[in-house]
Amino acid sequence: MTAFVDSCLDTLSTSANQVQRSARPRAKKLLKVLAGKTNILVTTHAHPDPDAVASCLGIQQLLAAVMPGARTTIRLKGQHDAPRIKGFTRVAHLEFEPWDDASLDTFDAIILLDTQPSFSVSPLPDRVTPTVVIDHHRGRGRRSKVAFSDIRPDVGATASIVFSYFMELQVSIDATLAAALLHAIESDLAGAAGQQSQLDTVAISGLLLVSDIRKLWQMRYVDLPASYYSAFARAINSAYRYDSAMIAHAGTVQQVEEAAMLADALLRSEGIGCVLVTAIHGERLILSLRSRIPRASGGEIMRRLVNKIGDGGGHRTKAGGQITLESASTASVERVSKILKRRLLRTLHIRSTRGVRFAA
Repeated sequence: MTAFVDSCLDTLSTSANQVQRSARPRAKKLLKVLAGKTNILVTTHAHPDPDAVASCLGIQQLLAAVMPGARTTIRLKGQHDAPRIKGFTRVAHLEFEPWDDASLDTFDAIILLDTQPSFSVSPLPDRVTPTVVIDHHRGRGRRSKVAFSDIRPDVGATASIVFSYFMELQVSIDATLAAALLHAIESDLAGAAGQQSQLDTVAISGLLLVSDIRKLWQMRYVDLPASYYSAFARAINSAYRYDSAMIAHAGTVQQVEEAAMLADALLRSEGIGCVLVTAIHGERLILSLRSRIPRASGGEIMRRLVNKIGDGGGHRTKAGGQITLESASTASVERVSKILKRRLLRTLHIRSTRGVRFAA
């Protein structure tokens, strides 16, 4: 057993050294930018997911270790009471304060994680420019001029980038944070057909060795309300296949994350390469897309879907978007759904517009 463990550690060490040699030293530049800052806001996109929340927690603990004189505050905007997030924050002992636009000017530095200022899900108003942007999504147009930017579209999760800072600065990660970061990376890679980078692989391997496994399981398997399964049933019953693509509608959902969870699950269907799940949340039509088609980037597909009618984006295997509806009537939803169907099939070069019921 000892020989086996030593072999695993040697393999992990070799991979970590390769990652370090191939990566530019970024954490030290980050600290240089934050030098002298005493009141730092750490935030992420509206309606955060596990990757966003864990990245905030990781940066907060990293700065507490290397900048003990600075105060870091986590604030989250939008819906963050979804069962998966509530369970995650409880197990990870995450504490955050309510969002407040008026107080943004009181911070001498703002760290924006897992999104970018130009994205529609950014929590920051246009007048506020963050000091730091750390993200793994592909940007659109010109990047905002910020003091420090670390955007790596080839990495599967922002939590992996945060992990690399701990590795570069040789700061230890406690068992609870390790479980949180590992769960975050797993969540973002779910349904992504194994599109992790070398950094993601090293992060998963390294974090697994030091994670609190009991807490990791608690994060993975939180209790879900009946509404999630009702949404799943509606999506299954409404799903149609068009060659290698699937389109499903989950109806009205209570939590934004339900659409994403459904898309992750449906992408595992045999013969399916791209899934689009839509759902109504408030006055918006939520879109969640998953793709494992090598030639088709999920982020680019989403941008074509919402062009001039909504907002959205993502990376190669995952994307999300939203469209403000004129009303939540069946006619209004069907009108938008027809546009989305036509655009998706055209983008994927699928000629057949007559779908086959998935649950036939």
